[in-house]
Amino acid sequence: MATPIRNVKKSDDGAVVLRKPVPEDGAAVWELVKACSPLDENSMYCNLIQCDHFRDTCVVAEKDGNVVGWVSGHVLPSTGDTFFVWQVAVHEDARGLGLGGRMLRELMQRDETEGCTKMQTTITLDNKASWALFTKYADRMDAMLDSEPHYKRDEHFNGDHATEHMVTITMAEDVAQAA
Repeated sequence: MATPIRNVKKSDDGAVVLRKPVPEDGAAVWELVKACSPLDENSMYCNLIQCDHFRDTCVVAEKDGNVVGWVSGHVLPSTGDTFFVWQVAVHEDARGLGLGGRMLRELMQRDETEGCTKMQTTITLDNKASWALFTKYADRMDAMLDSEPHYKRDEHFNGDHATEHMVTITMAEDVAQAA
């Protein structure tokens, strides 16, 4: 089970609640990401900073006081119209519930992502769960999905990490405003 977090109101019906993270979530987020192979682990400090400094563009999913889902991201400063998803993690006990897509939709409905008409993320070719999530999200949003190699194995990772493909989801103008 995901690591419990403190000082969080539990839902009465056991439902999954989506909310902005708080700094106290950092350790639980770190544990969740660590449990969600093939995701790259960050330092616990990195997840703490995400929960604190980037809380407006991240989301925690909790069930009965446990962190069972996490999406980290930010609006690209260079464009202002693109939301970049850094990581999506869903605990194995919460998979198959559509939680990944629900968290992405939650983020795109926030004031902080208003004006974002694109979503980007990077995915390795072997990460079938991420490909399925973002393909389904694009289909549901009636958006176009493109991908191309971006961070390359030899050029960027010294041969130590698979190539990351940049996935770009371009939303229809009216879909982006309604998201």
